[in-house]
Amino acid sequence: MKIGFLGLGIMGKPMARNILAGGFPDLYVWNRSPGPAEALAEAGAVAATKEQIGRECDVILTMLPDSPQVKAVMLGPDGIAQYMHAGQVYIDMSSINPVSSREIAEALAKISVEMLDAPVSGGEPKAVDGTLSFMVGGKQEVFDRMKPLLLTMGSSVTRCGEIGAGNTTKLANQIIVACNIQAVAEALTLAQMAGVDPAVVVDAIKGGLAGSTVLNAKAPMMIAGNDQPGFRIDLHIKDLNNALSCAHTVGAPLPMTAEAMEVLQNIRHDGGGSKDHSAMAQYYEKLAGIKIGR
Repeated sequence: MKIGFLGLGIMGKPMARNILAGGFPDLYVWNRSPGPAEALAEAGAVAATKEQIGRECDVILTMLPDSPQVKAVMLGPDGIAQYMHAGQVYIDMSSINPVSSREIAEALAKISVEMLDAPVSGGEPKAVDGTLSFMVGGKQEVFDRMKPLLLTMGSSVTRCGEIGAGNTTKLANQIIVACNIQAVAEALTLAQMAGVDPAVVVDAIKGGLAGSTVLNAKAPMMIAGNDQPGFRIDLHIKDLNNALSCAHTVGAPLPMTAEAMEVLQNIRHDGGGSKDHSAMAQYYEKLAGIKIGR
């Protein structure tokens, strides 16, 4: 089976390497800047054009920044769709607006090309070690056929429903993460200003109902003043933009998400777009005139 992979950025490049190592050696790769494709060619892939990938590959995957880029690569003037044919499968692993996923799927259905939307969670470390979590939307039969391919890049591959369900699930994940980070920052601000050691508060509550992966991972960063990115503010803003756009389309009320977005936007306005999303705590530090834990 010939696999085409487009988008070899921080996530895409290691994901493509894992496909090569996972039993799919016929890998054709493309990137807007040629360097990453050339590096993968040295590892056994074929640096190809979009036309070559569209015409020759059985399965085509994309890992791109957002909806406009995915639409341009697939449906634009030089888009891959014009070269594709019946029987192929397209898997978009980007995190985009589910409304856009459905639009692309509808366009591809006209040429009898099946599609899965399959965004991932886990960031660069899990992309490197092949333990990403995939949230997938699309037909059950297509999902079943493509699951072994996705498992070369991830340890968890879950079908969430029909097309668009994968990205809807990813947006739900990003809403919970953002609002949880904001709640942790707010709680630690209260502790600091009330004269209680935030680290002691975290240790006391982490085993109870307030305990969470976010608390365990992000509270220590807030207390240490560590804002080195595991997941950048700019990327979380992109995801919440998509969540709010989708919500406006379907009429879903997301007031907490909108508030979290304002906090993230304020940090970016202060030059913090490249900081880790745990830097939401810095918004509270600025308002309160404190440093959490310091």
